Amino acid sequence: MKFIKILLLFITFQVSAQQGGMWIPSLLEGMNEQEMTDLGSKLTAKDIYDVNNSSLKDAIGHFNGGCTSEVISPKGLVLTNHHCGFSQIQSHSSLENDYLKDGFWAMSLEEELPNPGLFIEFIVRIEDVTTQVLNGVTEEMTEKEKQSTISKNSNGIEAEVKKEAWQSTKIKSFYKGNQYFLFVTERFNDIRLVGAPPSSIGKFGSDTDNWVFPRHTGDFSMFRIYADKDNRPAEYSKDNVPYKPKHFLPVSLDGVEEGDFTMVFGFPGTTDEYLPAVAIEHITKAYNPSNIAIREAALEVIDKNMKASDDIRIKYASKQARIANAWKKWIGENLGIEKSNAVEQRRAFEATFTKALKEKELEDKYGNILPQFDVLYEKFADINIKRRNFIEIFLVTNELMNMTFRAYQFEQAVTKNPESFDKEKVSMDAILTGVHKNYNAKVDKGVFVNVMPFYTDNVDATIYDKTAFVNLDSALKLFDGTPEEVLKKLNNDAAYTYAKPMIDNFYNVINPEFEMKNEIITALQTEYMTALMVALPDARYFPDANSTLRVTYGQVRGYSPRDAVYYEPVSYLDGVIEKYVPGDYEFDVPQRLIDLYEAKDYGPYADTNGKVPVCFLGTNHTTGGNSGSPAIDAHGNLVGLNFDRVWEGTMSDMNYDPEICRNIMVDMRYVLFIVDKYAGATRLIDEMKLVHPKK
Repeated sequence: MKFIKILLLFITFQVSAQQGGMWIPSLLEGMNEQEMTDLGSKLTAKDIYDVNNSSLKDAIGHFNGGCTSEVISPKGLVLTNHHCGFSQIQSHSSLENDYLKDGFWAMSLEEELPNPGLFIEFIVRIEDVTTQVLNGVTEEMTEKEKQSTISKNSNGIEAEVKKEAWQSTKIKSFYKGNQYFLFVTERFNDIRLVGAPPSSIGKFGSDTDNWVFPRHTGDFSMFRIYADKDNRPAEYSKDNVPYKPKHFLPVSLDGVEEGDFTMVFGFPGTTDEYLPAVAIEHITKAYNPSNIAIREAALEVIDKNMKASDDIRIKYASKQARIANAWKKWIGENLGIEKSNAVEQRRAFEATFTKALKEKELEDKYGNILPQFDVLYEKFADINIKRRNFIEIFLVTNELMNMTFRAYQFEQAVTKNPESFDKEKVSMDAILTGVHKNYNAKVDKGVFVNVMPFYTDNVDATIYDKTAFVNLDSALKLFDGTPEEVLKKLNNDAAYTYAKPMIDNFYNVINPEFEMKNEIITALQTEYMTALMVALPDARYFPDANSTLRVTYGQVRGYSPRDAVYYEPVSYLDGVIEKYVPGDYEFDVPQRLIDLYEAKDYGPYADTNGKVPVCFLGTNHTTGGNSGSPAIDAHGNLVGLNFDRVWEGTMSDMNYDPEICRNIMVDMRYVLFIVDKYAGATRLIDEMKLVHPKK
């Protein structure tokens, strides 16, 4: 196995302002620092990441493991997306206090709402531990032997690392297993909801505008981190106090204009930038269309019922958003791959790679990789789609099947270890209670009828009339009694007996076959990454996203998605009013916002043309997980809040193209305008540091 030092030895240090890439913040000195300077940055690498002094990284938090957040005041005030805090806003909502519809603003610390289970995690330091992790790993080992050695080495490193008692560690793989980094982290668990605009602002445009531009969505929410009296992480307590951060981001009142430097700092989830052409073709021609069809069928039922009932709207708001988000993203991804001719471009790159192997006399060692990919994906395609179809139906879209899936796991655990019954019962009760908090059997039955035909010809909707799972009380009673009694009742339930054979087949046939074939592909992908860096050492290689802290830099730029169409990089409040449709599920607008617009009561948040900016575009390379990431200007100030990408640009997870890939950010002046003029939450404005870097 080749170490990543191959990469460091051979990369040429270019000074051109190349864009694209998700860079490790501890490795920015040199080429990345110069590129940022060429794009207009005034920041040094140490301004961004410094172990010994406060730096920008100290203000960037991983929000609940799936989004990004940033600290924007000396009192631990945190900003993230509305959609990132959506489930917390929903959990505090009811018909009496509909915070989704009306918004929520705590006018004092005492009014801020706790959120059990919510956490924000900060990076204390990052260390390269590649040599230690790969110690003893040889090319002759099987993949399982390699992973066993890597796991053993990693556990040893984590056990010996120097850290504070309240800190944690994790080791993550980079460059497909060619490099490893250790992360020392601090996790805060007392996170309280401070403010959120109504969904008519925070989710304005909903599904229609999702993944597209021009965008007019105020996609933000505010939380606060609380710590113990020593400013250390602590579980929720009334005695906790607002956290004093090592660094917080000043907020710029000057906004952006085309060509301005932007840096997005956050925790991107996953990307696959080094896939072979055959993989991209499989994903866009077969895998994505299958998933799109299932989610489209589910959304047809959910959307119809949400529009007909406020109760269902509240219950299904978070689920609908989660299902719709990926559905539309996959559609855009396919469009972008086609528009950019990505498959053919990747094949052309592979021809260059093959030629380089021949020139460097590496054909014997690496020449079989691309032909192997072709063979492996032909064998992998069907099982990959079948497995994902199961996940889409049993884990994502249909809740009755989800409950039976969890019940199957319960049965397997108890059968294997009867002594675990009490523990498993507590877990099962919590799962059922969580599902039924936002459950409607009629809606779920409609989803079942629509999605199940994508998986099986045996579609029996009568199970909804016979099963105990559709009612919380009867579902909980299923698990009352001795282990023997519970398992007997469970196996007599209509829904469980219907689903069990399919779940059994998933665990014993589908998933094992998938894992076997995927393991071989994963190992080949690691070898391919190594071969690329050896054969084409002058190419730019950034590590794929893996939910670790990354920097991506670019500029404010408009774009042309199709012939004769060009989008300016900034949208305005005027566009919100233009799109306004009274009473519409997606485009309604609060009367107070209309009144402010008509009175031109904008405070200090309008631009030089007297208009309030809402969103803007950048060339930053982002993905899922970057939601809530700060958009930082050339001086280290907060100018925007990342929340989306343009539709065709969602392909950047596999193929970043600076011509059409754009990220979408909420302008901080719109955030401040809503907090101040709309909500009257001036106490929050008062604790921020507002600056004028351009003046």
